Amino acid sequence: MKVSVLRDMSREELLEKLKELREGLFNLRFQHVTGQLENTAQMGKNRKDIARILTILGETARKSAVKG
Repeated sequence: MKVSVLRDMSREELLEKLKELREGLFNLRFQHVTGQLENTAQMGKNRKDIARILTILGETARKSAVKG
């Protein structure tokens, strides 16, 4: 997912997307352990998307803390 798309999302949307990605990563890990996962690169993509969202949430929290 592109960072520009994530930056346009609201905080609530980001938190919902984060929840979805974490659940998806859990399922991918489960599939990987059971040998059902064919595209293991998807795990890395999910982890990176999670990191992107957490970074954006942290940036916005720091900006609002400085302002208020």
